[in-house]
Amino acid sequence: MGNSFASLHYHIVFSTKRRRPWIAAAIEERVWAYLGGIARENKMMPVQIGGVDDHIHALIGAPPVLAPSRIAQLLKGGSSRWIHAEFSALAEFAWQDGYSAFAVSKSAIPAIARYIKGQREHHRKTTFTQEYLAFLARHEIVYDERYVFD
Repeated sequence: MGNSFASLHYHIVFSTKRRRPWIAAAIEERVWAYLGGIARENKMMPVQIGGVDDHIHALIGAPPVLAPSRIAQLLKGGSSRWIHAEFSALAEFAWQDGYSAFAVSKSAIPAIARYIKGQREHHRKTTFTQEYLAFLARHEIVYDERYVFD
């Protein structure tokens, strides 16, 4: 094989520090768009970005040279600086320290994109804690509940 080829998509999830409701509906579209811009600026493809007041979901296509940890670092760091500069009322805004990243097969992309797009509706029935623990269980991630949420 003369060249290397990759199709890598990740579903990245992280919350605001202590799950404080910083991302009000009035600013969420700007925040999602800015996160998409960070992704594009770093040679990633933002398929769908969304969330609610206290957490985000980002479905990202990424080149093989970007590890999921680096993707989360880029998204969180760049958006945090921008949020502080853009919204003076959010001077105390911060993202949580950790993140989760789940590999996504090409065939699952449409369903996950719809899921992310419907976050406001989804969270009328399900809490972030329920959602997050279900993701960890679905992906068979072993965890100590004492360290899941900060």
